Amino acid sequence: MRPLRYSIGVTLDGCVHHEAGVAPDEELMGFWTDEIARADAQLYGRVTYEMMQSAWRRSETGVWPEWMDAWEVPFAEALDAAKKYVVSSTLAEVDWNAELVVGDLGDAVRRLKSEPGGALSVGGVTLPLALADLGLIDEYLFVVHPLIAGHGPRLLDGLHERMRLDLVARREFGSGAVAQLYRPRPPR
Repeated sequence: MRPLRYSIGVTLDGCVHHEAGVAPDEELMGFWTDEIARADAQLYGRVTYEMMQSAWRRSETGVWPEWMDAWEVPFAEALDAAKKYVVSSTLAEVDWNAELVVGDLGDAVRRLKSEPGGALSVGGVTLPLALADLGLIDEYLFVVHPLIAGHGPRLLDGLHERMRLDLVARREFGSGAVAQLYRPRPPR
């Protein structure tokens, strides 16, 4: 089975909103670029897919936007080229190296995980919650930022069952952020 990793930045108070002040610096952007490259494909819900596409899709001219620093380009290139699967009940079609995931979510993701290939990555807020509730996430990568947002969507808020995790790797960054990789603890 292909492993499915949920990766996201989070503040100390659990906020996972991309505008909560957790924008990566050059070191963290390199880390996230490696995470994109590590996975065979990205799995997104509609909101995350559209947000990522609006920020990181290469324009038809092939020129990256002026707001993008040179150290962000490798991330943009990796994400632009990555295979993507999109879970949506409202989109009729997708592009940007993407295909729609149709049918029952659990069955569809189990099919993706059973296909030949390497790791899958999921991002966002709503879709990972549904996948965690279904027990389909094999690894959780949280980059914890030394910030308190005080508002915004919280990490896995609404999870139906408590989940025990084992820490399997940890990495500290110059910004004070800490990447922590967890795997669900097997039931006894």
